[in-house]
Amino acid sequence: MSAPARPTVSIVPPLPDRSPIDVVTSYLRSFSGNDPDAIADHVAEGFRNEYLSSLGSGCVGREEYRRRLPHFLSSFTDRAYSVDDLISQRREAVTDVVVRYVFEADYGEHRVKIPGTQWFSVRDGVVTRRVDSWDSLTFLEQTGQYTAPT
Repeated sequence: MSAPARPTVSIVPPLPDRSPIDVVTSYLRSFSGNDPDAIADHVAEGFRNEYLSSLGSGCVGREEYRRRLPHFLSSFTDRAYSVDDLISQRREAVTDVVVRYVFEADYGEHRVKIPGTQWFSVRDGVVTRRVDSWDSLTFLEQTGQYTAPT
């Protein structure tokens, strides 16, 4: 039995005059909806999506990222990012934003709660790069795919 579809979350489109923190928080909020376009609208054409966790799968380009989003959204339902800490630093034409977070979602029959950190580069009101590091061992343990030896 699949979970009911979540409503699309209304997100203000990224604009060059929005602060990088506003862009990143809007991007993270957009994941609570089921609209791949609303998420992808936050990223640049040449967006680089990178993972430091071994279970992650990165990609380059907004269209490729957009193409992958429906699978993610259907795999992780009732999802939300809870931001624990957020730091912004300006360097030349790019602002880097670091977010320490907890990602919560339903994954099949399991509720997962996974800590992580994301590094964003924001330019002209869109995310140009995201580097995500999340605890893949916690994910495997919470979904019953790994049991620590005793």
